[in-house]
Amino acid sequence: MISVRDWEDTQLLWDYQRMHHEPRPCSVGIGLGSHDLGVADTTADLFLRGMMPLIVFTGATSRTTRERMPRGEAEHYRDRAIELGVPGDAILVEPHARNTGQNITLSCSLLEERGIETSSVLLISKPYEERRSYATARKLWPGVEFVSASTPMTLPEYVDSIQDARLVIDMVVGSLQRLLIYPAQGFMISQDVPADVTRAHQRLVSRGFTSRLVPARAGGTLNTGA
Repeated sequence: MISVRDWEDTQLLWDYQRMHHEPRPCSVGIGLGSHDLGVADTTADLFLRGMMPLIVFTGATSRTTRERMPRGEAEHYRDRAIELGVPGDAILVEPHARNTGQNITLSCSLLEERGIETSSVLLISKPYEERRSYATARKLWPGVEFVSASTPMTLPEYVDSIQDARLVIDMVVGSLQRLLIYPAQGFMISQDVPADVTRAHQRLVSRGFTSRLVPARAGGTLNTGA
C-alpha cells in the first residue's frame, strides 16, 4: 500500500530533482540512456527545435533494459530519434556506459576522439534525475557549461507512463540517495539538500522503498550502480 504521505514525500524528492533550466542552444546534446524512451523523444524534440547540431546517445543495457532494449539503450534511442525525424548523421552512439558517471566520461571521450569542440552540453535525463545528472557532469567534465533538460511532465503523469508506481518511487528514492552519498566519494559535486527533502527520503526508506538503493561501500569501493 502506498500512502498519501508516501506520495507527498515522493513529490518533494521529484520537485527537488528538477533544475528548471531554460533550454538554450548548446554545442551538443547528450541523451542519457535508461529504460525511459521519453529521453530519446525529448532529445529529438530539442534537436528539431535547433537547440544543438549534434546528439550523443549513451548507454549499454541494465537489468531494467536488457529485455526491452537488447541492442543497448543508446542504439534504441538512436532508432527512436530517427523515427522522429532526426538525421542519422547527426547522432553519435556511445554503447558502453553502465552508469551516469560513465555516460559523462565516455561521451566526453567520444567527442574528443571525433575532434568535436564542446563548450556547452544540453544534458537530457529522466525527470527525476536532472539534478543527479547535472551534479555528476559538473564533477567529471570540468570547463563545460551544462544545461539540464527532461520531459516536462508531472509525477502522476510519469507514473502513468511507466505503469509501476512502486518502481517509480524506488527510483526516485535511489536517485536522491546518490546525491547524498556520492559527493564525498568524488563522483559528483555537492548540492544543498533541504532538510524537508532529506526527511522525506528517510521516511520513504523506512517505508521500504529501497530496491534502487546502493551500499555506501561494497568491498571497500563505492558501488556506483546505474
